[in-house]
Amino acid sequence: MKYAQVLVTAILLLAISGCEMGPKSGRGFSLPEGDPEKGATTFVDLQCNACHVISGKPDIKQIASPEVTVELGGQVQRIQTYGELLTSIVNPSHKLAKGYPDAMIADGERSKMTNYNSAMTVEQLIDLVTFLQGAYEIKPYVPTHYQPYY
Repeated sequence: MKYAQVLVTAILLLAISGCEMGPKSGRGFSLPEGDPEKGATTFVDLQCNACHVISGKPDIKQIASPEVTVELGGQVQRIQTYGELLTSIVNPSHKLAKGYPDAMIADGERSKMTNYNSAMTVEQLIDLVTFLQGAYEIKPYVPTHYQPYY
């Protein structure tokens, strides 16, 4: 029994030490709280609504005749983290939206999303991420009900 405990402890220590992410990790990264109302304004000002709609925000209209419509927000199984949303804006080719044909959202491996890094202030980015994060809601888990087995 003691051997098993030592083995488990050793494995855990190796796993923890293997999780060190190095100097490029996001560990310790934090931005101040943004203003979701300003984020909504930024969303429209940067014409994000040319390709995106926000679930539950009918007041933010999509620009007419979009080439593609990528929905953001709504009920999801897992909330998009602050870091994931920020990365999606700053580096849209990092991870392409799921559920869309690649040809609609990418040219090869590069996202068709406009890169706003030189057009957006840090404050706008913070507000935009805060606005988008508020558009997501965890979908309640509904367990499967089975007939009793006799």
